[in-house]
Amino acid sequence: MTNQHPMGADAAPDPRRWLALFILLIANFMNLIDVTIVNVALPSMREGLGATDSQIEWVVAAYILAFALGLLPFGRLGDILGRTHLFLWGVAAFTVASALCGLAPNIEFLIVARVIQGLAGAMMTPQVLAIATVTFPPHERGQAFSLFGLSAGLAAVCGPILGGVLISANLFGMDWQPIFLVNVPIGIIAVVAGWFLIPRLPGHAALRNDYVGIALFGLGILAVVFPIIEGRAYGWPLWAFAMIAAGFALLALFVLWTRARAAAGEPQLLNFNLITNRQFMFGAFVTTVFASGIPGMFMVISLLLQGGFDFTPLQSGLTNTPFSVGVLIASIIAGRFGSTFLRGRLAASGAMLVIGIGWLHFYIASVIDSIDTWAFLPPLLIAGIGLGLGFSALFQLVLANVPPRDAGAGSGALQAFQQVGGALGVAIIGEIFFTNLGSGFAAGSGPHAAFAGASSLALWYVVASFALVLVLSAFFKRPSGPHGSGAPVQPVLVEA
Repeated sequence: MTNQHPMGADAAPDPRRWLALFILLIANFMNLIDVTIVNVALPSMREGLGATDSQIEWVVAAYILAFALGLLPFGRLGDILGRTHLFLWGVAAFTVASALCGLAPNIEFLIVARVIQGLAGAMMTPQVLAIATVTFPPHERGQAFSLFGLSAGLAAVCGPILGGVLISANLFGMDWQPIFLVNVPIGIIAVVAGWFLIPRLPGHAALRNDYVGIALFGLGILAVVFPIIEGRAYGWPLWAFAMIAAGFALLALFVLWTRARAAAGEPQLLNFNLITNRQFMFGAFVTTVFASGIPGMFMVISLLLQGGFDFTPLQSGLTNTPFSVGVLIASIIAGRFGSTFLRGRLAASGAMLVIGIGWLHFYIASVIDSIDTWAFLPPLLIAGIGLGLGFSALFQLVLANVPPRDAGAGSGALQAFQQVGGALGVAIIGEIFFTNLGSGFAAGSGPHAAFAGASSLALWYVVASFALVLVLSAFFKRPSGPHGSGAPVQPVLVEA
């Protein structure tokens, strides 16, 4: 059966395009909800698998890091092999990886499975909007793309609650495993239906990927993140600092390699035009800082509530839900602003996040014997609105100063920097939290005081990161016009 998409300018829209969109939305939802659902399960995984502090960090960081490092090369591979084929392979691999996660016999196996899951997510994510862009005529794209924002918001809201429900139900005595296994039937349905319904988009076999660039960039980022997570467990030996230095050296080599590829007219992992675009690189730095706070923050909050104060996973997920609701509300509101007031919206976002998370810090620091879940509602709601307001403004602000010819590559690169920021944030926040948790127990503190003290200190990093974003928002060049990507930017939120 052929399912080739007609590429002519006057070709009639594919009659199955809305059914195909539903499959794309299912896969996108499955990927996004898996990002949000895991944090609720971390304490159960820690206890059930006997994981160390650094291993728990890797459960979160391994996925984010693999996702980050896979986005750019798999985006180009979709151009080479055909986006529909790579999307279906990505969904299939994500489904298999989810089964491996759910059946993991030990923490090491789970971390490896999370790496595979992150790579599979990176394989399918760049293809989603590209397929929708080609499949829908221009007058229908706005309506189609709005559904992606809605699915992202729903995934943010549903993830913590669904995770709590599945773990608390303890289906077949499996504890946390169903949060991964639930993806298996959904993924199988998506692959089978996608095979028949999604139009085949031809690839361009003449294109090439920059495999040396992929290796330099991947090894450089890994060399920086790995010792930050593992250094504390080994007493910060000399090799940890040497590895970080080597990571920055590899990233410098990546820039030199990319410059040489550009001079020779060869394809680059990250367009050298973007590396030499000061406004883009400044925006990439702000994006990295902006994205670094939230994944680590919710890792800490889940450990605080369940490990320190004996909350059930469901209670923990419900406590975090106001943040996700705030993200959903802000995403709906932000869509009405379009491309206006971008710098003001980013500044307002930073201010709301500083206020909300600062408020949460002071509440947690004051906790003695019990936590009032209602006290989490106002600060998390404010912070969630701030995050939802800021992400779309930040991406538009950065890409508004990128030439149209580089807008597609710039959008993919920003998503990669976003995920790198998330992985770095998990490493830094985890280091602050677990170091102070150990110090609290060593000083004779009880679990309530030790967890509350460590959590409140870890939140200082989150407050500081968004305070920096607030300050840096004033240094963005005023946008000169809309960017030319031809499709909306879909930042991949990592939260609750």
